[in-house]
Amino acid sequence: MKTNKDMTVYVAMSGGVDSSVVAGLVKEAGYNTIGVTMCFNITHNDGKASCCGIDGIADARRAADILDIPHYVFNFAADINDYIIDNFTSEYLNGRTPNPCVRCNQHLKFGTLYQKVKALGAEYLATGHYGKIEFNPQRNGHELKKAADPKKDQSYFLYSMKKETLPSVMFPLGGLTKPEVRALARKFNLNTAEKPESQDICFVPASGYKKFIENRLGPEVMTPGPFVNEEGQIIGQHKGLANYTIGQRDKLGIALGHPVYVFKMDRMTNSVHVGHLSRLYSGGLKASAMNWLSIEIPQETIEVRLKIRYNSPEVKACLTPVGRDSVRVEFTEPQKSVTPGQSVVFYDGDVVLGGAVIDEALACPDEKLALADIK
Repeated sequence: MKTNKDMTVYVAMSGGVDSSVVAGLVKEAGYNTIGVTMCFNITHNDGKASCCGIDGIADARRAADILDIPHYVFNFAADINDYIIDNFTSEYLNGRTPNPCVRCNQHLKFGTLYQKVKALGAEYLATGHYGKIEFNPQRNGHELKKAADPKKDQSYFLYSMKKETLPSVMFPLGGLTKPEVRALARKFNLNTAEKPESQDICFVPASGYKKFIENRLGPEVMTPGPFVNEEGQIIGQHKGLANYTIGQRDKLGIALGHPVYVFKMDRMTNSVHVGHLSRLYSGGLKASAMNWLSIEIPQETIEVRLKIRYNSPEVKACLTPVGRDSVRVEFTEPQKSVTPGQSVVFYDGDVVLGGAVIDEALACPDEKLALADIK
């Protein structure tokens, strides 16, 4: 049996404190440790730092030097354009709200990067994500689980990993809190110990995603169209579907004497539909691109807990598979602002069963809507 010193672990180093600490922990555990950074050739002229930009690469290289491990940079500029940015712009133009971090994990970190380091002889790819991968003897397979710290848990963004990659991926921070990670960074004397976190999308500049889409595709893509009320009447003109998202109330540019919310966007008619708060509540959803991660496809409806966005609470629901790649979900209680393009992720306790991309919100029965907390 191989010991740690006989095994090679590539660590994805973004230049932040989390991935730098992972490199330190992997080396401390005795593995042959190699740092690698994905370069996307992204530069911002507005002072905003990018995790995989020039500054991030420099910080990752400095951390690797401090830890005395090799460090390499892989150019993934074409990959981020093909898999992430093109999808990001296309989804917004189609009236949907994408989640590029989910796709980055799916196609880049645990797709192209994973395949590359395995081809180079890695036994494991380690990253700074807050999650856990554990073997379940009852299921005879590895499971993705929530991190110990609920404030830092990133399992929502990891559901799109391929099941076969789980045995060869390490999440060393899964049992730690952020203060504990900072303390380890100081212990390793890392240059990133006090580096602030970035919560932004790496390729979007400080001017925001709307300006990014305009600059990338031209201002003509922001085609104006009608605002439509619940009765089907045109009540104003919007500035392009990409400027709006489900649940939006502010900055609509229409004055009706009472608040209205975006509850639907129709690409076919280029219309934005607005109405009373109650129109935001749904009884369920349909989703596609389903990835069954920790279990096989159920043969019948199962009870689950789910999240319809990263910062939403978990709620109870019934999940019915529809073929291999789609699901239908019925909520136990009505849920607000189900948004096409976002991910729905399913849990059994702390185990991530899988997830999918929301296509459609389902109408809420009147008797259930009456029970919703609508103010």
